[in-house]
Amino acid sequence: MERLLAQVLARIARHGSLAVTFASGARAIFGDGSGEPLAVRFTSNAWQRQIVLDPELTFGEAYMEGGMVVEQGNLAQVLALLMSQVGLQVPSASAKFFMRLRFLFRRLAQFNPPERSQKNVAHHYDLDGRLYSLFLDADRQYSCAYFEAPGQSIDDAQLAKKRHIAAKLLFDRPNLTALDIGCGWGGMGLYLAGHAGARVTGVTLSQEQLGVARSRAEERGLSGRADFLLQDYRDVPGPFDRIVSVGMFEHVGVGHYEEYFAKVAELLDDNGVALIHSIGRSEGPGITNPWIAKYIFPGGYIPALSEVLPAVEKAGLLVTDIEILRLHYAETLKAWRERFLAHREEVERLYDPRFVRMFEFYLASSEMAFRHQGMMVFQIQLAKREGVVPLTRNYIADGEAALREVENQNRPGLRLAGE
Repeated sequence: MERLLAQVLARIARHGSLAVTFASGARAIFGDGSGEPLAVRFTSNAWQRQIVLDPELTFGEAYMEGGMVVEQGNLAQVLALLMSQVGLQVPSASAKFFMRLRFLFRRLAQFNPPERSQKNVAHHYDLDGRLYSLFLDADRQYSCAYFEAPGQSIDDAQLAKKRHIAAKLLFDRPNLTALDIGCGWGGMGLYLAGHAGARVTGVTLSQEQLGVARSRAEERGLSGRADFLLQDYRDVPGPFDRIVSVGMFEHVGVGHYEEYFAKVAELLDDNGVALIHSIGRSEGPGITNPWIAKYIFPGGYIPALSEVLPAVEKAGLLVTDIEILRLHYAETLKAWRERFLAHREEVERLYDPRFVRMFEFYLASSEMAFRHQGMMVFQIQLAKREGVVPLTRNYIADGEAALREVENQNRPGLRLAGE
């Protein structure tokens, strides 16, 4: 099995320099010697065998469980070396088998009726709230930031994301009603209520997030304008002038896309505007990485636009704008990873070393998927009739400028837009 693993690594690591110490003590170097030397060690034959048979699942498990140890460099560098050579990779016969099997059963894995959706959400979002405060920005934005300039801080980039989305939603007058599907800890909804003058209803399936969102609304004096509910989006009554969903669509599941957009169409006012912000894949339909599905986001799936747009069309919605954010999420994940690792001892006190390695692998592998494997973020703007959205995209920059002014006005003490 050691020989087979060496053959797999030789096919993948054509460039770079990766030294591997096998469980037997034998050592081999893969790559062309370029770049910073990296080194890993496998601690047992069992892990070597599992990685050969099903690398997409078990490589992450090996790192979590101590079956693969990084001895030179760091995990992110090792993953960058392996994942950046995607065009050179030839999956083994067993790896191809598991990929085909998972594609065949992907709709079953992504079957997300309300009860199962709540369980899946709790798996990740009802972790100890102190964990997320250690690596997210101050507003707890757990989705792709919008970097307006190189080197921008994660806090400023997340504020820019909220501003960018709000501008696309065209809050051209106060007191428009807005639905935030998958409101998280309330940051987007509170921004719309406090800066765009909206009356917001936010829904989440996470008890932890709900408590934080309601507390934040009360602290900011926005309880009367931002109402957060523990509710499935499928049970929300409408209509709303604006609908926004940021980082929730990845949890819908491919078999529920028609249901999702039919509900958006039902809830959206005839003169309304909706904005769906989601991770997407550039290379057509695929499967959820099995390690991510097992340990991080059960029931989740990152869609291709070719899977999303037919459901939009069937719902009778008009696509009025699509924007692709390419490396913004890679930079977001880099910032999260660095902040997470800076607090790894605190995370160990909350959980244990295995959890730290699991979460590090999640952040690092996700970052490299955006850098090297065709992952991106799309923002789809939707309406129900022509003429609701201006003819050109100039309104976005104009809206952002107006929102910046409101942000500056609100800094000393909160003052609602339109008051």
